[in-house]
Amino acid sequence: MRQALSGILSKSSLKTIMIFALAMTFVVADAASSMAARSAAIVIDAKTGKVLYSSNADGRRYPASLTKMMTLYLAFEALAKGKISKNSRVVFSANAAAEPPTKLGVRPGGAITVETAILSMVTKSANDSAAALGELLGGNEANFAHMMTAKARALGMKGTVFRNAHGLPNPGQFTTARDMAVLGIALREHFPQYYGYFSQRSFLYGRKRINGHNRLLGRIKGVDGIKTGYTRASGYNLVSSVDDGDRRIVAVIIGGKSGGSRDNQMAELINTYMPKASSRGSGMLIAKAGGGNPITALAKVFLPKRDAPTPDSRPDDDVIASLVEETEPVVEETTPVVETRKVKTVAVATADDVATARVAAAYAEPASVDPVNTASVPSGWAVQVASSPKQSEAQALLDETSKQAPSILADATGFTVAFEKDGVTYYRARFGFGSKTAAWKACNALKKKKIECYAVQQ
Repeated sequence: MRQALSGILSKSSLKTIMIFALAMTFVVADAASSMAARSAAIVIDAKTGKVLYSSNADGRRYPASLTKMMTLYLAFEALAKGKISKNSRVVFSANAAAEPPTKLGVRPGGAITVETAILSMVTKSANDSAAALGELLGGNEANFAHMMTAKARALGMKGTVFRNAHGLPNPGQFTTARDMAVLGIALREHFPQYYGYFSQRSFLYGRKRINGHNRLLGRIKGVDGIKTGYTRASGYNLVSSVDDGDRRIVAVIIGGKSGGSRDNQMAELINTYMPKASSRGSGMLIAKAGGGNPITALAKVFLPKRDAPTPDSRPDDDVIASLVEETEPVVEETTPVVETRKVKTVAVATADDVATARVAAAYAEPASVDPVNTASVPSGWAVQVASSPKQSEAQALLDETSKQAPSILADATGFTVAFEKDGVTYYRARFGFGSKTAAWKACNALKKKKIECYAVQQ
C-alpha cells in the first residue's frame, strides 16, 4: 500500500511539475516575444541633451553586445585612475576562455594586454575578452556585474541591469534605448582620451587582421563609433555617435530585423536628425542635471556632471551566473532566450537588489560645490563654481563659465585646487578675486545667470 501510494504521489508530483513548467514556458515565451516584438530607437542631441526622436525608448530590451560599452566604460575609468595600464596583462580564466563565439580563442591561463582586449571588444565583439577583462576589474564576473549595474545607476541609467560583462543572454539582463544613449554620451564626454578606440575598423592580433562589425564606419560621414550587438532574442542593435564638427548626436536602435535593415534605419535617422541638432550647444555634459545652469542642459538624458567613482571594495557575490548561451553577430544561436515579467520582477527585486544597492551607495558623488577648504592656495578670496575628479574637466568648466559670464569674470583668474576626499583626489574650479566684496559681488551676479557658486576665503 505504501509503495503504491508513494508511486501515485510521485507520478502526481511529476505531473504537477510538468504542467507548471509547461505553463511557465508559455508565460516566459509571451514575455520574451513582447520584449522583442517592437524595435526601440532614440536620437539625442549630444550637445544639448534634447531628444530629437524617440520610439519605445524606455521599453525593456536585451542589450546583447551593447553590454560591452559598460565593460569598456569601467576599463577606461580604471585606465584613467592608473589602476591598470594599456599593457597590463588580462589573464583568461577557464570561465572566460569557455565563452562561446564571437571570441579571440585565448586558452585558459593565456593572457593578452588590456589594449588588445579593448580592441577585440570594439571590433570583433569578443566575448572571452570581455569576460576576462571583467574578472580583472571585478575579481569575478558576478562582482563585476554588480559594479556595472551600480555604475549604470550613477550615470542615470534607471532601466538597466547587468548580469555579465559580454552581453550573452541572461534572463535578468536588460536595458533601454534611452539608457544606451546616455552611456554612449558618457563614454565620449568622460573619456575623450580613449574614445578613439570606437572608431577602429580593424586591428592586428598576432599576424591576423581582425575586422569590425560596425559597417557605418567609413560609410556615413561623421560616424565615429560606437557599438553593434546581436542575439536572436534582442535582434540587431546599434549605438552610433556622429560628429560633423558643428553638430553631434548619439542614436540607438535595438531590435532590428537584420544587420542590413538596422544599418539602413540608422542611416536614415542620422540623415534626418543630424541637421536638426544644435550647432551652438556647449557640449559640456558633465554637470548635474536639473541644476538650472545654462551650461548643464542635460535634464532629459540624466547624465551626471562627471564620471562617478567606482568603489575600490568589491561587493558580495550573489548573482547567478549566465544561464543560457547564445552567440554574437555573424553566428546565430539555437536556443532563444525567454523572460517572464512576473518572474523577472521577483528575480531583480531579491538578494541581487540588496547587493547592488550596497555597491550603488559607494557611488555617491561629492557635492557639486564642495564647502570644505582643504587646499593650500594663494591668499585672497575666490568664487568656486564646481569640483571634479578630473583636473581637465575642472579646467574645462572654468573656461565654459568664463564664456558664459565674460564681463563678470573679466578681472578674475581661473585656477584649479586639488583636495582629497575619501581617498579620492578632486579638483576645485575657482576664480580668484582681490577682496571679499569683489568675490561676493561676482558670485551674486553669476547666480543671477543660474550659475551655481559660492565665495570662499583661501
